[in-house]
Amino acid sequence: MNINQIIELVEKWIADPESVSRKELKAASASAYAAAWSTYGDAAWYVTAVYATRNALCDDIDGAKHWVAEYYRRTKGNVR
Repeated sequence: MNINQIIELVEKWIADPESVSRKELKAASASAYAAAWSTYGDAAWYVTAVYATRNALCDDIDGAKHWVAEYYRRTKGNVR
């Protein structure tokens, strides 16, 4: 799962929490953690995906919204 897919999944969850399973969120979270560690220092904005998925797993819609917005702010929609 790439970073765009992770953010899209969190956005889907924000719009309708019932539309995304815990299993999907856990898989997205694991992918986000792996990406963040593998790109450490090169693409620190990957951490925003980690926080977004963790907030979703904690049923914190406001927190997830914040980190999705932070992702877009940091990347300006341009991801390598």
